Amino acid sequence: MTSTRGASEERLWQLIALRSQPNADTKAIDRRIWDLFGERWAIMFTDLSGFSRGVAAFGITHFLQVIHEHHRLLYPVIEEHDGIVVGVHADSLLVMFRRPMGALECSIAMQHACQRASRTLRPEEKILLCIGLGYGDVLRVGGTGLWGAEVNAASKLGEDIAKSHEILVTGAVREAVGDVAGLGFSDLGTAPPGAKSSFRVEYELAR
Repeated sequence: MTSTRGASEERLWQLIALRSQPNADTKAIDRRIWDLFGERWAIMFTDLSGFSRGVAAFGITHFLQVIHEHHRLLYPVIEEHDGIVVGVHADSLLVMFRRPMGALECSIAMQHACQRASRTLRPEEKILLCIGLGYGDVLRVGGTGLWGAEVNAASKLGEDIAKSHEILVTGAVREAVGDVAGLGFSDLGTAPPGAKSSFRVEYELAR
């Protein structure tokens, strides 16, 4: 039987299978896994506020249009800031960046693009973007496999906690970018699983 997995994914699951064996040296296997697949990236998760409620009210085809429009708006911004889209699920995007500052700058540019576009749209068509950012060591396997504590934290911030127009970041992102002219960081006083703290980015809305 032919496997549909890529070579790197196949290698990962071979090592995971070894790890599950009785008396396996899990520390040694973990080192091999991280040596093979460990990388450091800034991670972005996006979501659209009110998407599920809107689907119930206006129908799925209407909001497929909203998804199409928000992809049309955001993909050029992501490319301009050297982001790589590694996952798309309904109204959510998973994007990675080499530099956390690049991820933050892209987040603000994305919010501004959505805010400007929404000015001329009906309320149900407005693109109300939520963003979560994390930064740290991840396992990157193939083109779409991305796992790590900061991936989980960014997902929680972007998809579950952030409200429309908000950019939420983990403490690792806050520490990496330092003080940024024109921006503030408000401590949320809580931390999603995978992070030690989280912050709201205080930025100027689009004019």
